[in-house]
Amino acid sequence: MKILLLEDELMLQESIEEFLISKGYSVDSFDNSDDAFDAIFSKNYDLLLLDVNVPGEWDGFALRKELAKEEKDIPTIFVTSMSSADAMLRGYATGCCDYIKKPFDLIELLLRVQHALKANCFHTESDLIELCPEYYYNTINYSLIHNSKEIPLSKTERSLLKLFVVQKNQIVSLDMIYEEIWENNIEAGNARVQINNLRRKLPKDLIRNIYGLGYRYDS
Repeated sequence: MKILLLEDELMLQESIEEFLISKGYSVDSFDNSDDAFDAIFSKNYDLLLLDVNVPGEWDGFALRKELAKEEKDIPTIFVTSMSSADAMLRGYATGCCDYIKKPFDLIELLLRVQHALKANCFHTESDLIELCPEYYYNTINYSLIHNSKEIPLSKTERSLLKLFVVQKNQIVSLDMIYEEIWENNIEAGNARVQINNLRRKLPKDLIRNIYGLGYRYDS
C-alpha cells in the first residue's frame, strides 16, 4: 500500500514516515502542497495523509477539493492541529475519510489508516456528509436529511448530532456530552432522554450505546 504524506513539521513527518514504513507501508513525504499535488498525478496512491496549514498554493482542505474537481478520488485523512468543530466539519465536507487531531499516538494513526484503507472510503466535495445510505448531515445549517427531506430536530438534537459527527468513530463519554451540550447543567436521566430522542430519528444503532462508556457514531 502506497501512502502520500503532506506534513511540513519535519520531525513529525519523519516520525510518521518511519513508523508507517516499519508497518509495511510505502510512504512518499512532502512539506508543501505544490509538490504533493504533482506527485498525486504522477504516481498511484492508496491513501493521502494531509496536514492542513502547509506551504504552497493550497492548504490541505483546498488541495482535497482540487483533487475532487480533477476526479482524483483517493481516500484521505486530515492530520492537523485544527481541532475546532467547525474546522473538522469543513474537513469532512471535503469528502475525507477521517480527521485526526494533533497531538496523537502513532498507534491511533495506524488504526485509522487501516480503517480507511479497508473501507476504501471517498466522497465528492459537498456540504452534505453521508451518515449512512439515504441519511445526510448538512454542515452549513447542521440539519439532518433523509431521502432529500429535512428531518425536524430540536436545538439540542442539532447540537448532539454535530458532536457525534465531529467525534465519529470515537466514543463520546457522557461527561463530554454533559459539558459540551449542557455545560454540566442537566440531570443524567434528562440527558439520556434527549440523546435517545435523537437516536430514534436515525437508523437503529447508527449511534451506538457503548455500555458504561458513552456513545459512538461509526461511519
